[in-house]
Amino acid sequence: MEAVRGRATRGDGPFTRRASDLLGKITGASQVLLTTSCTHALEMSAILLDLQAGDEVIMPSFTFMSTANAYALRGAVPVFVDCRPDTLNVDERMIEAAITDRTRAVVVVHYAGIACAMKEIDELCERYGLALIEDNAHGLGGFYRDRPLGSFGRMAAQSFHETKNVQCGEGGALLLNDVGLASRAEIIREKGTDRSRFFRGQVDKYRWVDIGSSYLPSDVLAAQLTSQLEDFDAIQLRRHAGWSAYHEGLAEWSASNGVLRPVVPDGCEHPAHLYYLLLPDLGNRQEFIRHLAARGVQAAFHYQPLHSAPAGLRFGRVAPGGCPVTEEIADRLVRLPLFADLDEAGVARVIDAVQAYEVI
Repeated sequence: MEAVRGRATRGDGPFTRRASDLLGKITGASQVLLTTSCTHALEMSAILLDLQAGDEVIMPSFTFMSTANAYALRGAVPVFVDCRPDTLNVDERMIEAAITDRTRAVVVVHYAGIACAMKEIDELCERYGLALIEDNAHGLGGFYRDRPLGSFGRMAAQSFHETKNVQCGEGGALLLNDVGLASRAEIIREKGTDRSRFFRGQVDKYRWVDIGSSYLPSDVLAAQLTSQLEDFDAIQLRRHAGWSAYHEGLAEWSASNGVLRPVVPDGCEHPAHLYYLLLPDLGNRQEFIRHLAARGVQAAFHYQPLHSAPAGLRFGRVAPGGCPVTEEIADRLVRLPLFADLDEAGVARVIDAVQAYEVI
């Protein structure tokens, strides 16, 4: 209500600054710019890379379409790499074969908030002089070898969509770990103008100085986000309780039914963003979802492969080796309900419903 009653509800108000400060502390980013969505944060990263038509950007096929759209909009070619069968993250062993003389960047997505193999990927990017970008939509609060996710890439994009651990309905942020990008990023976010410098008294009028768009969210949205970021530790504690209850409660059932649970490699700390199961095949996946629905439990599948989507075929290309694991995983994955207000009774009800299913 404080934000609504305030005299100015535009972006870059007191709550925008407060939310940005809190995000900086959580992620270790040099600078945080709130955006209207994670999609827009990714679009800003593409502009900041100065991508030209025909440039290539390597990314997983198993991700949300915004990961590819942001770069295709600049005329770049998304190059789709398969995922690992354990973490469902981009397979770091297949990235090098996808690199050509047109490759400009590698975009990693920390699926379910479980870190990609950042050591190997970072070293590969250094060796080939490629920009490393993190699509950290799932990863806020996650760590890789005691380092926060979102702090590895030259830039990282966050999501505060209503499905995320902290949310403001629709929102995002661009994390800058390269301070040399900060000044231009601020201009791009403010419609290509130096308006932010004007409000700080650094120029006597603001002008159009670069390309950009309206990527700045209202301070009202930032206020909602601020309240959740201030409660971040408590939110995470509740989500981890649900995630751990699923993992322990379904261990025996999954083993006896040939169902796979999430894998968290050594050195990775996940943020309990989502909990998924991998059924043996598509038929069982569909029947399992119907089984849960009949018991009042809403479960859903997730990403469909980008490399074989109509737009993926039109704008991108597939890396050598194809994406067979991605195609298989997309047919088998089911997400169970997981949110901060899911209490012990709710978790127990979901576990009971899952355990009542027998794989065909």
